[in-house]
Amino acid sequence: MATLFVDKVDPQSGTSLEIGSSGDTITIPSGATITNNGTQTGFGGTNTPAFFAVADGQNVVNNTYTKVNLTEVFDTNSAFASSKFTVPSGEAGKYFFYASLQNLVDTNSHLINSYCNIYKNGSVYKENRTNFASTGIRMHTIDNNVVMDLAVGDYVELYTAINTSSSQPSVNTSDRGSSFGGYKIIE
Repeated sequence: MATLFVDKVDPQSGTSLEIGSSGDTITIPSGATITNNGTQTGFGGTNTPAFFAVADGQNVVNNTYTKVNLTEVFDTNSAFASSKFTVPSGEAGKYFFYASLQNLVDTNSHLINSYCNIYKNGSVYKENRTNFASTGIRMHTIDNNVVMDLAVGDYVELYTAINTSSSQPSVNTSDRGSSFGGYKIIE
């Protein structure tokens, strides 16, 4: 093996510089620094699959966990359907999910528990709950986010619930402020 000592390697004008050949391994030794002042392609990864959806707006029954009806805004891998994200083939790994629910409640002077739950494979994986008092129509927003390690075929959904002592609460998951999204984390 020979060592070549130079300060700069330039390709011929109008050509590309190639280091190594197919099947070769290029090693950057420990302690070396790579500085990129140009455009990088072909490495670094992407945060896909990724999706984002917004709520259609729906009535929620008091004291009942309800799957939120969602409309897809974007879906990079066609993995979001029927208001749920399913890990596609070849895409197992860690995922970040984020949710925001805006509930409109029409009750008078009652304590209300509002839930924003992220489900995995049909069961609660992470619950976020808040309590607030209502004296008339109130719009309340609650958020939730989580990192999950998922296998191919695992699915994730968004659920909400409202618990109140009111005998006839009118609860609506707002289509103006409720959303759910997620993406695969680059590892």
